[in-house]
Amino acid sequence: MFVAFFFGKLQPNFYCIMHYWLLKTEPEAFSWEDLQREGQSHWDGVRNYAARNHLKAMAVGDLALMYYSGKERAIVGVVRIVTAAYQDPSTDDERWVAVRIAPQRLLARHVTLDEIKTDPQLAEMVLLRISRLSVQPVTSNEFEHILQLADNAKHG
Repeated sequence: MFVAFFFGKLQPNFYCIMHYWLLKTEPEAFSWEDLQREGQSHWDGVRNYAARNHLKAMAVGDLALMYYSGKERAIVGVVRIVTAAYQDPSTDDERWVAVRIAPQRLLARHVTLDEIKTDPQLAEMVLLRISRLSVQPVTSNEFEHILQLADNAKHG
């Protein structure tokens, strides 16, 4: 953590960089509506080392895009990380972690995978390069662009 010298004492720096992520789910297993109903939920069950490492890198306050895989294939909302990585409650194996999330914003409209694939500003998204990865980083530019697409009715 960054620290700042303030009135002769070391103080935590509250200007830490926020990171952005994409979390994949099948809506039949866990949907936006499920998350809203629960208010908060753990994001668990990840059994891929790269995805697990991304969970471990998440910090409280980071934002993530909730992506429906399966039939719909679209980004549907934004969630906030409310608890950093901890032992995954779905297993006793200490290698696996979970994070706790809360709903932040339902998108005005879903941003589909087909739309992402054809948008030059999103051509380098991990979603397109490593499509099976269930937890992945998103750049701040990609994140903001997706929010703009979701708010732009002419694409719908």
